[in-house]
Amino acid sequence: MKTFIKSLGMAILGGIVALGGYQLVQNEDSSTSFVQQPIIESPLPATPVSYTGNTSIAGVDFTEAAEKTVHSVVHVINKTVARAPMSMADVWAGRTPYREAIGTGSGVIITPDGYIITNNHVIKNSNHLQVTLNNNQTYKAELIGADEESDIALIKIETDEDLPFVPFGDSNNAKIGEWVLAVGNPFNLTSTVTAGIISAKGRDLESRDQNIQSFIQTDAAVNPGNSGGALVNTRGELIGINTAIKSQTGSYIGYSFAVPSNNARKIIEDFMEFGFVQKGMLGIRGTDLNGTNSKEFGLNSTEGIYVAEIVEDSGAAKSDLRKGDVIISLDGVEISKFSELSGYIKTKNPGDVVNAEVIRKNKLIAIPITITRNNTVTIPQIEMELRNLTSEEKKIFDVKDGVKITKTIGKLSRYNLSDYIVTKVNDTDVADIDDIQSVLRDVVPNETLLIQMKNSKGEIERFRYTVN
Repeated sequence: MKTFIKSLGMAILGGIVALGGYQLVQNEDSSTSFVQQPIIESPLPATPVSYTGNTSIAGVDFTEAAEKTVHSVVHVINKTVARAPMSMADVWAGRTPYREAIGTGSGVIITPDGYIITNNHVIKNSNHLQVTLNNNQTYKAELIGADEESDIALIKIETDEDLPFVPFGDSNNAKIGEWVLAVGNPFNLTSTVTAGIISAKGRDLESRDQNIQSFIQTDAAVNPGNSGGALVNTRGELIGINTAIKSQTGSYIGYSFAVPSNNARKIIEDFMEFGFVQKGMLGIRGTDLNGTNSKEFGLNSTEGIYVAEIVEDSGAAKSDLRKGDVIISLDGVEISKFSELSGYIKTKNPGDVVNAEVIRKNKLIAIPITITRNNTVTIPQIEMELRNLTSEEKKIFDVKDGVKITKTIGKLSRYNLSDYIVTKVNDTDVADIDDIQSVLRDVVPNETLLIQMKNSKGEIERFRYTVN
């Protein structure tokens, strides 16, 4: 598995558990004397504390959850072909050398017929995917779908027997301080289980980019190789997919991060039903409230999302939501920062209705808001990020229909196509993103498409693209 290290010190997971030990040092001194001290009454109220309840480590049994999970977490091997450094012989011969690269990670079986969820970075650029079960049986895996933005991918193996699988839990109900297990294959060590607690929710590790993340943070030890593995509660329910660590060394030093299971589940269900991820939006731009800006806005509340702007033609625009409102919950789930709002909306499909609890002029009101489609969609099959044309862009490109190329990814990222729109795929005219997704729904891997594009100068270009 390839390891990616962000400037913040975030390393993409995978991993081996660093084994450490704690030595209890006892100072035995038989000559110790005790002097009775006078009892001083404290002026502060105090309540006796019991340490025998189920919230202590002594009251938690990890064995059942580990037994349920360990047989459902697999070892994923990704074989890719990459360019090798050129020697002088290669230069003289005019050839480009290639070599096979092997990356490893983890995956979680989520259905008895062999669907497996993992990270996008575990299977990225794969030529061959291989999965090894906990009983050492090996299978070839097929890529069903991958979403780079969320770092979630779905693969499938074929087997005649029902496989053990991990049931999904509700990550919205996961609580800070709750005990969890991380199960994966760190440093190619199979079936490794570590324990920790949920340290935080709604974490965004890279606040400077446009991809707002909403990770579950835990102190369960994970390392390179754990990527794509399971984060489960003490009942053995899947509440997260281990994805990243934040570290200056690239290995575990205290915190790791997982994609919440509700977000991952929505993505893989989209892959199964549509072949791509349907992305919805609430339709607001806003900022987290704090003690400073709440005074600037003239508000009493210091928690929630201040609505600074409402996006035109969105569900928020068609609802009773107004600029200056403060969103404090969605469907009863408390929202105190934008990453939490973004994470919750990512579990919803266009057309779903969420019930927002809003503070307006210090009064609490409830507003139903319909989730609308996010017009910007990443389509990994053709390595493009696309969105529907605006009225102004239709004038610029002198067209009635088409979709705008906003970004290219993967192998196409070397080409700048930001001044192009897609007008036709094979023999099908493209009016909007739905048309492209309809065409791709019937396309099989390695099929070649003829894509027609037009730039703002009116020039039409065509190129052939082999689907991933």
